[in-house]
Amino acid sequence: MKRTKKERQLALKEWIKSNPFVTDEELSVKFNVSVQTIRLDRMELAIPELRERIKHVAVKTYEDEVKSLPIDEVFGEIIDIELDERAISIFDVKPEHVFQRNQIARGHHLFAQANSLAVAVMNDELALTVKSELQFLRPVTAGQRIVAKAQVIERNPKKNRAYVKVVSSVDQTTVFTGTFEMYRTTEQSEGDEK
Repeated sequence: MKRTKKERQLALKEWIKSNPFVTDEELSVKFNVSVQTIRLDRMELAIPELRERIKHVAVKTYEDEVKSLPIDEVFGEIIDIELDERAISIFDVKPEHVFQRNQIARGHHLFAQANSLAVAVMNDELALTVKSELQFLRPVTAGQRIVAKAQVIERNPKKNRAYVKVVSSVDQTTVFTGTFEMYRTTEQSEGDEK
């Protein structure tokens, strides 16, 4: 059953409200219309594009929570964080992030997303990367979205260290992993040690 424009726009508005990270392409499939129609609907409804929606949600939600660096210095967009435990960010690979001859993302962008997420997850005013062990498993190309998930896997309060594992994926396939040894300025109390 085909919806009227008004019905589609009402449903679109509700869908984006409950799923703010949905792409125009995913919406076009869901509503069985062209991507251009989705963009026009969004413009008429004054709904910003995905990147702006993500930034708005991240800044509004996590701006006061992240202590180790300003939220706008995180490479990628944080979509979930629990300090000293876990965090998730997304990064959309654009043409300026890839090598022109083969359209493969430059490795320093994957590293920057993972490293800044490892810093952001630290519940500290200052957190620095001491050492990292990295594995680039698959190439990433322009147009793909990288989802990075960070998990604090170990703490050593006597040495002011924490260890963060980051796994980055594209469409549920792991493309990059990294383990980051983080220096933090504050010692955790015995009760915080896990």
